[in-house]
Amino acid sequence: MKILVIGSGGREHALVWKLAQSPHVEQMWCAPGNAGISEERLAKSGKQVENVPLGAEDLTGLRAFAQQHRPDLTVVGPDNPLALGIVDLWQKEGLRIWGPNQQAARFESSKVFAQQFMEKHGIPTARAGVFTDFAAASRFAATLGGRCAVKADGLALGKGVLICRDMAQADHAIEEILVKGAFGSAGARLVIQELLEGMEISLHALCDGKAAKLFPTAQDHKRALKGDRGLNTGGMGAYSPAPFLTAPELTAVGRRILEPWLRGCAAEGIDFRGILYPGIMLTQEGPKVLEFNARFGDPETQVYLPRLKNDLVELLEASVDGTLAEIALEWDPRPSVCVVMASGGYPGSYQKNKPIRGLEAAARMANTKVFHAGTARVGDQVVTSGGRVLGVTAWGEDLKRARDAAYAAVDAIGFDDAHFRRDIAAKALA
Repeated sequence: MKILVIGSGGREHALVWKLAQSPHVEQMWCAPGNAGISEERLAKSGKQVENVPLGAEDLTGLRAFAQQHRPDLTVVGPDNPLALGIVDLWQKEGLRIWGPNQQAARFESSKVFAQQFMEKHGIPTARAGVFTDFAAASRFAATLGGRCAVKADGLALGKGVLICRDMAQADHAIEEILVKGAFGSAGARLVIQELLEGMEISLHALCDGKAAKLFPTAQDHKRALKGDRGLNTGGMGAYSPAPFLTAPELTAVGRRILEPWLRGCAAEGIDFRGILYPGIMLTQEGPKVLEFNARFGDPETQVYLPRLKNDLVELLEASVDGTLAEIALEWDPRPSVCVVMASGGYPGSYQKNKPIRGLEAAARMANTKVFHAGTARVGDQVVTSGGRVLGVTAWGEDLKRARDAAYAAVDAIGFDDAHFRRDIAAKALA
């Protein structure tokens, strides 16, 4: 079969890498892809994956490409094309595609919708309010003592959440989003949630409109700096599994969240086929959902897919076809760790086109895979082209060995002004 993958980040490189291992795949394209994706080869044919110079939000160009080349399956990585309705567009054209349709993608594209859905259907979440007015938002934040998360309603590249610990910070955050428009139209409305305390973990569930198959736990590291300091980013690293839930506890958490979510989707006529990724806070009152995402997490994908034993093509096909109930997910018990190497200044402004050294040395290391995120090829040289540049991933017999292997690979790689956290998975090892 022929597969088209949409996206250009570390998540998409991990998806391409795993899909390329399937004996079902004879040809694969990635739009727009990156320098690492174009080096992947298909297990069946040995063909290289082809990058297609079309942006993930260029739905017109992507549709024309798909109409011409007729991929048997299109796999959507990022949130924006889902929110723009790429799945609906493909379905109108009779093209097969994996990912939630525009209605279902609202779980991520609108934090207001997701918050109100959770409250309506009894999914445990934070106390919250929805606002378009500064004064009303400030009054609500004051009832929380200023300890709150101020969230832009729409998509903001993973950066639309401002954590506040007093009223000065809360008012500043509300002003930045509502008044100054820091996130553009995404911040025309905002959600203010009480600041939940506890251990945060990532859950993922593959869904087919009727059933949901829960993945093992993972933990992302959103803050830019060691010790969970600095600005929120799209993710500075992850590991799986996270040791804060036993297997029975994970099953119970999944049931507490996924069962009312599935019932709510059925009641509201939402046909969700794709990945549901709720961020969870393990509070003293039990697990609570911070927010929903409607696609694979990044960098969580880079630690999940090395552990996944199933053929990913078959899983995505079952998700599209509504036959997931017949499939059991199988996982390598070995932990995996991903360390993100980012450009200096990220998540703020940063420079591009820095030559990357040491990729060949890292590629020779056992149980290690370097997933490209923001890279490009200039002649024979791979250079930086984004904020998050590489997701350096390794797996081992235990979490410490996996972590040590990941950092050994990080230390073999270099580019000017590279920055990364040295404490990925430290909470688990502590």
